[in-house]
Amino acid sequence: MEVIGIIFVYIAIGLIVGAAIAWWATVNYYRKGLSKESIRLAEEQKRTEEKAERLIGEARKEGEEKKREFLLEARQEVQKVRSEIEREVKSRRQELQRERNRIDQKESNLDKKLEQAEEQNRQAEQKARQLQITEQSLLALEEERIQALERVSGLTVQEAQTQVLDEARHAYHHDLAVMYRQMEEETKARADERAKEIVVTAIQRYASDYVSDATVTVVALPNEEMKGRIIGREGRNIRTIETLTGVDLIIDDTPEAVILSSFDPIRREIARLTIEKLVQDGRIHPARIEEMVNKATKDIEVSIREAGEQAIFETGVIGVHPEAVKLLGRLKYRTSYGQNVLQHAIEVSWLTGIMAADLDLDVTVAKRAGLLHDIGKAIDFELEGTHISLGSELARKYKFDEPTINAIESHHGDVEPSGFISYLVAAADAISAARPGARRENIETYIKRIEKLEEIANSMEGVEKSFAIQAGREIRVMVLPDKISDDELPLKAREIAKQIENEVSFPGQIKVSMIRESRYVDYAK
Repeated sequence: MEVIGIIFVYIAIGLIVGAAIAWWATVNYYRKGLSKESIRLAEEQKRTEEKAERLIGEARKEGEEKKREFLLEARQEVQKVRSEIEREVKSRRQELQRERNRIDQKESNLDKKLEQAEEQNRQAEQKARQLQITEQSLLALEEERIQALERVSGLTVQEAQTQVLDEARHAYHHDLAVMYRQMEEETKARADERAKEIVVTAIQRYASDYVSDATVTVVALPNEEMKGRIIGREGRNIRTIETLTGVDLIIDDTPEAVILSSFDPIRREIARLTIEKLVQDGRIHPARIEEMVNKATKDIEVSIREAGEQAIFETGVIGVHPEAVKLLGRLKYRTSYGQNVLQHAIEVSWLTGIMAADLDLDVTVAKRAGLLHDIGKAIDFELEGTHISLGSELARKYKFDEPTINAIESHHGDVEPSGFISYLVAAADAISAARPGARRENIETYIKRIEKLEEIANSMEGVEKSFAIQAGREIRVMVLPDKISDDELPLKAREIAKQIENEVSFPGQIKVSMIRESRYVDYAK
């Protein structure tokens, strides 16, 4: 293409030069006429035209040669590409043929296996029909045998079964009791050592101090005059404090002190902060009291949130809903038998995590379940229901994981535990509650529990008398030796323990000790 372009350029140049010469010659011809000069110019023009034609011919010849060269190269390139494509196509065809051969081989193998499977199915169906016929024959023979036995014995099958079971129950009652005791001893021998090791290790690795809380708070005053200022003119100040906080103020002969009484620890704490701020400020009147109550309420809300966040930080539990963290912080002002519930929850979380680690369980899930197992106690003063039911509702509201929900519902035995985590939470809860000094009971509850334990034991057949000892942690049962044998003692102890579990609420565990003593008296005369 470039050569052809050059040829066209030469032709154009020649034409332009020729036209210019012709124009110039024509002009001179008309100006000067037919002179020698014009003849010379005509000859030169002719030579120029001949030269231009010669150049054009050479350019055309060179262009044709270049064109033939380009066409030859193009044909060679096309032939090369065509050869490569033909080789690629041939290779692809060979590969497709090999793949087709493999597929045909697989189809052939599958057909053979399918035929074998169908043959096996036919044989299996034939065997099943034969077995069914044999089974029907055996059932018919068994029915004829039973009918023959019923005619000979004069008893139906149900009557014979009842008679055999009754005789076996009476004949092997002693053997069953002995077997139960042996199984119990073997199981305890294997499990007690490991369980004690885990529990003792958990207790040793986590030990905390206890501060017994109560339902009353004592606020120290700088002097006796402050009592009168707190009461106010005609008692208006004390009425305002009691109305705004919901706490009873007891002002008696106790020197330089005011007693705050309320079963709601948060209200009691708000009242304490309010009185301390009023005493420090010195201005005590209804408007100032309302201002201080609002300020103390905000301070308590901040303290609750910080307490919940601190508990989360101490235990390393993550993924807890922010509202659940606030409820957890409320446990800081909640007590159970004098034990701070937030401290109890933290301790249960650590104990559960330690025991879970020893058993190769998920420590994070175990610690979360232990920390949140008493979350219902944060609102049981405000809503109807037990802390178990309220905690279960909160758990589902804030989308706790299933192990945590089950631990909340089952740690007091209200629901059957669904996993090892729930058992560990219940064990850690009992450990934390039963440790010396952790909790205290009022005398009325203590006496009722002691009486209930002795009542359950005395109601059992064969029991002579019983005694609840060690602050209700153990009950000793004296049995009549002529009615209960040594081999029956494990069964009777288990029966008493089960009834105690079903009817008595108690922290920790209660030991049931069965005592059988035979005395023979004779006189020498």
